[in-house]
Amino acid sequence: MTKKPVVNLILDFIFMCLLIVADQYTKAWAVVTLKDKPAIPIISGILELNYLENRGAAFGMMQNQKIFFIFVAIVILGCIVYMLVKAPASKKYMILHILLTFIAAGAIGNMIDRLSLNYVVDFIYIKAINFPVFNVADIYVTCATIILVLVLLFVYKDTDLRFLSFRTRGYRTFEDKNTASSAEESSKEEKAETKSENE
Repeated sequence: MTKKPVVNLILDFIFMCLLIVADQYTKAWAVVTLKDKPAIPIISGILELNYLENRGAAFGMMQNQKIFFIFVAIVILGCIVYMLVKAPASKKYMILHILLTFIAAGAIGNMIDRLSLNYVVDFIYIKAINFPVFNVADIYVTCATIILVLVLLFVYKDTDLRFLSFRTRGYRTFEDKNTASSAEESSKEEKAETKSENE
């Protein structure tokens, strides 16, 4: 690994730590300010801060599945680390680094809660649509994942994502193979014609 990718990974790690600190700080604030107290309206009838101990997944789904959620988080983090390590060190992939770092930070932020508290602290409630209570880590994961899907679909081409292949070296597309095969056949025909003319 060259120097530039290492620097990128260090920056990813620092950025991720800052995001995790921000998430944990807001949760600690919510415990002190909101627990066992009335909800605090931000926009009357629309948005409020309301303390909730969530033992499920994001937005309250699948309650009391702690081991499963931790396992999923570890798998996701493993995939993210692989992608970050393999990603080329160029500006083209900067958005990929940022989005993956947000997702990792969100996953770790909620995993810290599950390991230390056996539940996740949620406190943001969109009252207007009765949306499940969520937290900052959920925002990281949800928004970054949506943007990542859009980026993968509409920004990056298949060739831009070859670095994700386990067979990066010597990797050739189907078209490349066809082109090489055609070139070999043409070369053989030319040699045969030359041989016939000499005879």
